[in-house]
Amino acid sequence: MNEEPLNNQQCSGHSRRRYALMLVMAIVLIAGAVTLWSAHVLHTPHEHVKAGRIIRIAPGMPATEILHRLREEGILPSSWVVTAWFRFKAWTTTFKAGEYAFASPITPAAVIEKLARGEVYLHSITFPEGLTRFDVARLIERLNIPEASQALQLTEDPHLIDLIRDLDPEATTLEGYLFPDTYQYAADTTARQLIANMVKRFRQVFTPEYRRRAAELGLTVREVVTLASMIEREARLDEERPLISSVYHNRLRRGMKLDCDPTVIYAAMLAGKWTGRIHQSDLRRRSPYNTYLYPGLPPGPIASPGRASLEAALYPADTPYLFFVLDPTRDDGAHRFSVTAKQHRAHVAQYRLAERRRAKNRRR
Repeated sequence: MNEEPLNNQQCSGHSRRRYALMLVMAIVLIAGAVTLWSAHVLHTPHEHVKAGRIIRIAPGMPATEILHRLREEGILPSSWVVTAWFRFKAWTTTFKAGEYAFASPITPAAVIEKLARGEVYLHSITFPEGLTRFDVARLIERLNIPEASQALQLTEDPHLIDLIRDLDPEATTLEGYLFPDTYQYAADTTARQLIANMVKRFRQVFTPEYRRRAAELGLTVREVVTLASMIEREARLDEERPLISSVYHNRLRRGMKLDCDPTVIYAAMLAGKWTGRIHQSDLRRRSPYNTYLYPGLPPGPIASPGRASLEAALYPADTPYLFFVLDPTRDDGAHRFSVTAKQHRAHVAQYRLAERRRAKNRRR
């Protein structure tokens, strides 16, 4: 049987479907090509000459200005693909203001994602062990961050002191609790936040185990930190910290004055009389921090102790030593330790003789 021929209407329908299919396929191919090309552009590393430079995005800067700035700096290439993706990300998220650093080479996608996530450039500052809160404040005052000029007052701020109130109910300043370490901060980090981070770091280091050990010794947290601050200011060698601690523990048990030079220095600093060298007037100063006049620990910390000094205060070496003085035969800050006052006087005499000889040589 012969099949009936297709009519014009059927032919026309088949043609339209074929054309529609071809159009869809063309669109898919074009979209795929555009997608692949866009991905290539966005994920191809782009070299620029601003690596290591800080690019500041001001608060409230419109996305168009940010895009123009990054193109002007050569960090983003001029491409409609980059522009389209940048505007899409700006529409779906808020770019955080601040300082940014972009490596070279870097992909446009990585640049845009850094802005979208607010991965601002972080500066770092190191606070060495043994600094007083006055020293810490001076370092912070040099930083270009909000409230930097108020750093010293912030170490006396009741709201910040509340961060260690449970550990030290007697604290009136943050002396001793500004833990020495390296800290990162952004351009919009405030001095208050930086100081709070230092106190929080102290809390991380001063573990519950430390608190239990302090209780075993019959000491409060404040007394441990005070003792550790004295060890920190006296010790130069890590291996001597437990030895110096043993001297102070032994003297405390005997009710002897601690005769700690750094406490005399701190008393002079509080009085505004420190000249860089201990004088007889400093040794006679009627200050509760003067351990040459008053027995027992001073009323509070005199500096920021590090972990090693905190551990030395809690775990002193088992020695009979009651005295120590710098060893004149060494230049690494080592000490000579003594059991008797007679031995100590002999060591002090040797130290003073060596000092006079050094002074005489310097004058030549």
